[in-house]
This record gives sequence, structure tokens and C-alpha cells, in this order.
Amino acid sequence: MADSAREFFEGLEGRLDPSKTAGMTNSYVFEIDGAGTWKVVVDDGSVSVTEGGGEADATIAASEETFRQVASGDLNATTAYMTGKLKVRGDMGAAMKLSKLF
Repeated sequence: MADSAREFFEGLEGRLDPSKTAGMTNSYVFEIDGAGTWKVVVDDGSVSVTEGGGEADATIAASEETFRQVASGDLNATTAYMTGKLKVRGDMGAAMKLSKLF
């Protein structure tokens, strides 16, 4: 697991199994407090990551600590959302597909 949100996003393209995202076409903006903002575009098995925001199907906001816990599996994303540690704006259906990226 990456030590920081930046390391997670910088290595995401090379780490992802294309078969897990086959048929998935969504875009996400991750706003990580204290770390930065990244846009992730998933297009039928391929993933591209760029630093910065923009239009997306869903925007996910969290602290870097919460993001690291969710990404490492130490914190369930649904629990983080229900307790207010993780916020989602936009298409909730698209956000539910995010487990394929982790």
C-alpha cells in the first residue's frame, strides 16, 4: 500500500487489473485534504490519472488519513461515508463501483 495519497494515485495506472474495470466507464475526482486533488477516468479497462479536478461523475472528499485507511482496507468505505469521514457528491452509483480501484 502507498504511504500517501500522492503515491497511491501516481501508481494507480500500473497497479490496476484491467479485467476488474472492463465495461466500467466513469470519472472521479478525489479531493484529499492536505494532499491534493486527482481526477481518475476509467474507460472499459483502462485508467488514467491526472492531478487536479474538473467535471466528474462523482467527487470523493476525505482527509489523507481516512483515504489511506480506506485504500489499505483498514476502514470500510461505507462506514467512512456513514460516519461523515468520507463525503460523496454526484452519482452515488458510480461511487459504489470504486471498490474495483482499490
